[in-house]
Amino acid sequence: MSFELRRVQHLAGASLLLLGAAASSAFAQEPAKEPVQQPAQDKSSTEIPAVTVTAPSPIVRRVVPTRSPVRVARTGRSRSQQHTAEAAPAEAATAAAAQQGVLPIVTNQFATVTVVPNEEIRREGGGQLGDLLFSKPGITGSSFAPGASSRPIIRGLDVNRVGIVENGTNSGGASDLGEDHFVPIDPLATNQVEVVRGPAALRYGSTSIGGVVSATNNRIPDALPACAPSFQTYGLPTKAPLATAATSPCVTAETRTAFSSVDRGVESGVLLDTGGGNFAFHADVYGRTTTDYGIPSYPYLNDQTRSVANGRQPNSATRSDGASIGGSYFFQGGYIGAAITQNDSLYHIPGIDGADHNTRIDGHQTKINVKGEYRPDAAAIDTVRFWAGATDYRHNEIGLADPADPNTDGVRQTFTNKEQEIRTEVQLMPFNARFAEVTTALGFQVGHQELTAPSPDNPGTLFNGLWDPNNNTRVAAYAFNEFKFTDATRAQIAGRIEHVELHGTTPNFPADYLPDGTPQVAIARNPSYTPKSGSIGLLQDLPGGMVGSITAQYVERAPKAAELFSRGAHDATATFDIGNPNLTIETAKSVEVGVRKATGPFRFEATVYYTHFDNFIYRRLTGVMCDDDFASCGTPGAELNQAVYSQRNANFRGGEFQSQFDVGAFQGGIWGIENQLDVVRATFTDGTNVPRIPPLRMGGGVFWRDDNWLMRVNLLHAFAQNNVAVIAETPTAGYNLLKAEVSYKTKLDRNWFGAREMIAGVVGNNLLNENIRNSVSYTKDEVLMPGIGVRAFANFKF
Repeated sequence: MSFELRRVQHLAGASLLLLGAAASSAFAQEPAKEPVQQPAQDKSSTEIPAVTVTAPSPIVRRVVPTRSPVRVARTGRSRSQQHTAEAAPAEAATAAAAQQGVLPIVTNQFATVTVVPNEEIRREGGGQLGDLLFSKPGITGSSFAPGASSRPIIRGLDVNRVGIVENGTNSGGASDLGEDHFVPIDPLATNQVEVVRGPAALRYGSTSIGGVVSATNNRIPDALPACAPSFQTYGLPTKAPLATAATSPCVTAETRTAFSSVDRGVESGVLLDTGGGNFAFHADVYGRTTTDYGIPSYPYLNDQTRSVANGRQPNSATRSDGASIGGSYFFQGGYIGAAITQNDSLYHIPGIDGADHNTRIDGHQTKINVKGEYRPDAAAIDTVRFWAGATDYRHNEIGLADPADPNTDGVRQTFTNKEQEIRTEVQLMPFNARFAEVTTALGFQVGHQELTAPSPDNPGTLFNGLWDPNNNTRVAAYAFNEFKFTDATRAQIAGRIEHVELHGTTPNFPADYLPDGTPQVAIARNPSYTPKSGSIGLLQDLPGGMVGSITAQYVERAPKAAELFSRGAHDATATFDIGNPNLTIETAKSVEVGVRKATGPFRFEATVYYTHFDNFIYRRLTGVMCDDDFASCGTPGAELNQAVYSQRNANFRGGEFQSQFDVGAFQGGIWGIENQLDVVRATFTDGTNVPRIPPLRMGGGVFWRDDNWLMRVNLLHAFAQNNVAVIAETPTAGYNLLKAEVSYKTKLDRNWFGAREMIAGVVGNNLLNENIRNSVSYTKDEVLMPGIGVRAFANFKF
């Protein structure tokens, strides 16, 4: 057993001891069975907000929180009462708003769900989802271009195994085709982010074998705007009444603004919602600009000869903007809506090659989405939902053909993605099967994608661009069944079958991937696959308000186009990618066990998992260097790393823990401690390491909060990552990431300047100004994460 594994065991044991001690203390602090009257102004207890998630399961059990009116859960015997309840006027909630900074724990889902609510997104910021989720247990970002191109990585799995959706449909960019490509979902325009692991991945497809990152906003309204001054927390909106309910025209507005010192960044967004009668409309516009960001020291580990001006990471500036307009029509029992969104981003690629060639990416996406829901007055069907999306995405990779000649600046490669998707779900009414109450949801999904990646440098040649034009079509059906044996015991069985057809071309390559003089020609490839997946899970209420879960999955994944058809240079990542048209279906067998507690002064979640992959597909760096065509591979002076898509059996195992403990009252608020731990170990069956795996991380901090203020200091320590691949991967040093924040939330007098609510604050990041290198990044030896910086933000609602 290695020293690091022994250390992990000791840390895990210490965490469990701490968990037991804190739990005993917390349980002792919980109220007795006989309620005790508390004074109205007592701040020693925390109101735990309801955490509403939409991504994990197609089975939705509606409830009515006391503080916000929503659609009422129905049974077959109470359909008429439900109609009456929905038509009732929506009254403003009288309960006090939940305090900021409460750790959101989801206990009613079979999957492990990490939630980043609206207020946390406003405090944390970040230009990409990978930046926002960088420090969450079990999650990090790819950080190829921090602030501009960072895709979420879940438990060491990325790109082709992590799905990213917005409002229920695929994000539709090219971030899964290259680590340098941006995710066309900006946190500035996002209201909530959910990261889902486990059985819920079957809802979105086998390419989400590692998890799903779901971003939601109000671009397609599912509710009329709520003008009552209630601060929406944890993404829990006021649902729309029926068309027969009396509603008055209403307009709400929100501004989101922030400034950051480390990159001289400025960001701003405006969101408008209006509606009345049967219609609701939404519009938003946002923008962000940054300069090269500051770094603690010299960034290039293996080349000390280059100049770095003003202590900044060369070639790391960014600019992005976007806008959207959408609307919905509400009718008896449902709604239908649509939105059109434009995302634009121009950002530079840091690193030696990027700085030498002034490499930048100019990306544009136009996306149309349609969404609807219908609750028929039927005995068998509860709800019908559907999502549809169409994306037209294009980006140019721009740079100097000759670093010494500024006149050679131009487009080096272009990526396009035209993608369409439709997903429909039918949730049936619960029925009594004697042994359990059974609820079933059935889904159908179809998608089509067309990809191109040409280069103007060598038109008409065999190795022009990263791949020839290719396309793929996916058709899938899935079913989720939930069994409620008792209020305390629930189970879920889910299954999915899909059929994938891909069409493209690629030449044959020698077994050693070195040119041998054999002429190469493009060969048509038309592989097809029928992956099948299934899962089973159990939820059990435990003493002390805890909930235990165990899930098992069998998931098959079909190879994606980039893994099959790549056969050329990718300038931004400085690689020469070679796909394998003979790849077979990848299979994952997983078991996950978790314990969670969402109520009381001590809240936590702990999860351990094990996954065995058969035919695990990965991009293997061979150690050979190439230029723009295969004939150049192995020649002295070549600049591109040869990367070959390969398959081997692999094992992933790890765990995650996070907790928050309200110690007690202090100065009219609550102070407490919080901590986290996550580890993943990934090896092939011969004992060698899977490349680019996150390190062991652990951290903690203290906080104080009341109804208005939140103050927090956290330190996250990442251990050195020495478990590296045999070829072309280097160890990564550990680091300490210290963060501190102060934020203030309050209601305002409209007579002041029209705003009714405000949240503002200051966040300090990397306060120790440490050299932070991300072990999962291809450019970690050339790109440092941002140094010490302060971010000031303000959010107003009108």
